[in-house]
Amino acid sequence: MDPLQRGILATGWWRAAAPQHPASLAPARAGRRAAYPHELALTTLDGRPARLSALAGKVVFVNLWASWCPPCVAELPGIHALYQRMNPAKVAFVLISLDENPAKARALLKRQNYTFPVYFPAAPLPAPFDSPSLPTTIILTPDGQVAAQHTGLAEYNTAEFKAGLETLAK
Repeated sequence: MDPLQRGILATGWWRAAAPQHPASLAPARAGRRAAYPHELALTTLDGRPARLSALAGKVVFVNLWASWCPPCVAELPGIHALYQRMNPAKVAFVLISLDENPAKARALLKRQNYTFPVYFPAAPLPAPFDSPSLPTTIILTPDGQVAAQHTGLAEYNTAEFKAGLETLAK
């Protein structure tokens, strides 16, 4: 978050709504082996094809953002901090940049030293990823079901939210 946005949040004049706590949702049912419901086609930062379904078996934190979106940019430090605290064997992060010019997203990531995985859509985004608002975050269970969805600025780097992701990953 930039200093001005952090200052506004600290004053209490405006508070980012807390995302729905994923721990309040039931974890994926063990032994259930239905087909992964999302065949979201993506492109990595370096242009390689990727598919969301390759992350089946993990909790997936999906965040839709753009470099021109101030609330998106404001929540990226917290997402990055959470990313660094999570076990990558159990929780995957998929940050999808909706920048029309990928170079702008790459420049922001480099400038801020973010290391989380960032992708670009390789096709139109299907539901539940076709949100008309940014930022939008969708949490998927290991079997690909939507466990939580939040539109708007939020602080994800909290002990409660981390615990919720860990509960879903069990």
